Order: sequence, then C-alpha cells, then structure tokens
Amino acid sequence: MTFKKLLLVLAASAATLACSSKYDTLLMSNDVEAKYTAAFDYFNKGKFRKAANLFESLSVLTSGTERDDSVQYYWGLSNYKCKDYYTAEANFAKFINNFPRSVFTEEARYLRVDCLYRSTLRYELDQIPTYTALSSMEEFLRDYPSSEWAGDCRAKAKVLNDRLDKKAFENARLYYKMEDYKASRVAFKNIIKDDAENIYREDILYYIAMSSYKYAKNSVPEKQKERYMEFMDDYLNFIGELPDSPYCKELNAMYLRAQRAIGKAVGESDTDKMKDRDFEKERRELLKK
Repeated sequence: MTFKKLLLVLAASAATLACSSKYDTLLMSNDVEAKYTAAFDYFNKGKFRKAANLFESLSVLTSGTERDDSVQYYWGLSNYKCKDYYTAEANFAKFINNFPRSVFTEEARYLRVDCLYRSTLRYELDQIPTYTALSSMEEFLRDYPSSEWAGDCRAKAKVLNDRLDKKAFENARLYYKMEDYKASRVAFKNIIKDDAENIYREDILYYIAMSSYKYAKNSVPEKQKERYMEFMDDYLNFIGELPDSPYCKELNAMYLRAQRAIGKAVGESDTDKMKDRDFEKERRELLKK
C-alpha cells in the first residue's frame, strides 16, 4: 500500500470513528432538538437502524408532548423498514393503544396487520399467529372499509384463510393415509360442518365417499350392508352437487360395486331384483360418465 493510499484509509477510518462517536454521544444525550433532527435525518437517508435507536431514546424524552405520537410512530416505522417485524408490531400496537385518533393511526394499524401477516407460519405449523393476524385484519376492515389498504388486507386474509383450509384438509387426509377410514370420514365431515366454503370442498366430499366405501369394504360381513348404505348416501351427495367432477367415474364404479355387495349381503332373491332392467340401464348410464 502506498503512503497516499494509507493516508486515505486512515482519513476514512478517522471520519468513521468521528461519525460513530458523534452518533453515540447524541444517542446518550438529552438534547431533544438535536436528537429529533438527527433521527429524521437518518430515517430519510435510509439508515433505519440508527433512526430506530434514536426514536426509541426520544420516546422517553418526548412522552406527553406534542411530538409523542410522531416519535412513537416513526420508531415503529424505522423497525418496520429494518424488517424487524416482531419489534415493529409491538411498537405499532403500543402506538395504536396510546394514540387511537392520531393522523398516523390508520397507517399504523395497517402496518401492524402487515407485521402480523409476515409473522404467520406455513400450514404444517402452529396457526395461532394466523388467527391473530386474521382478527387484526377483520378489525381494520371494519373500521376502515374504504382505506387505500383495504384491498391488500382482503388479499392477505384470503391467503391466510386458504392456509387454514389446507391445514384442515391435510389433517383429515392424514387419517385416510393411515387407513383409519372411520376417523377419516368423521374428520372430513367436520370440515364441511365447520366451513362449508372450504376451498377443498370437492376433494373433501370425494374423500368422505371414499372413506365410507373403504370402511364398508373392510368391515365384517354383518356390518357391510349398513356401511355400504352410508357410502351410497355420500355418493349421492357428491353426484348431486358435483355431477361433472373428474372424480365421478371412479365413484360411479364404487357405487356399482356397493350395490352388488349389498345384493350379496341380503340374499339371492334381492340380488335378482337388483339385476332387472332398471339396474342394467342405470349401470350402463353410470359407466358412460
């Protein structure tokens, strides 16, 4: 390294140390005006971590003054810009509680919603943060239905509701994969009972029918008739609601097998009745679908 370059490096280091020393001194001082000006200067220059530290320090000094809401709001906003969403959410929650009528309140509430949204977890994990975020979104949309951020809140709420739908669906399907078909049917029916608009409704109705069919098929002979009848109810519910579903062909075949199984279970005379012309016509129509 040449002597000239060395001087430049030393000068830069000295300047950095001087700036750092100035910042540290300012951070520790009680000079409200200097801190306030510097905090916004750092914020406007994109130095959000330093701005956050200064706003945090200022929050004690400006408490109860006309600058209080600005300082607390920008403290949260600085942390938000740093992508420290956990701290920012806490900042905004405190701000909203302290200043429900501030000019910054609407945006602070939206930003808190966004922080909560970013803190949610994928569907396999605990969904308590998702419920917390959804509750916050509902409150925001109730109080600010025409807000410029209302559309974004609705879009985020849909993402989270879809995630909850997926979690419920996958939890129920786990029973099906484990071949616990009785529990599978109950779990899927509970989803429909609790949330008729679940985005996986078609798949859920399919798995309800398949669960009841497999449960009947694996049952002891004396229980099969009753359980195949349950499958037929589930089948008819599915076909009635979703006659054009790609699942229909498979379920039609299951339905015919169930009819034949019931015929065997109730005796030869009943089997003969099930093989009359009406049954043959129905069989041909089902197989065409």
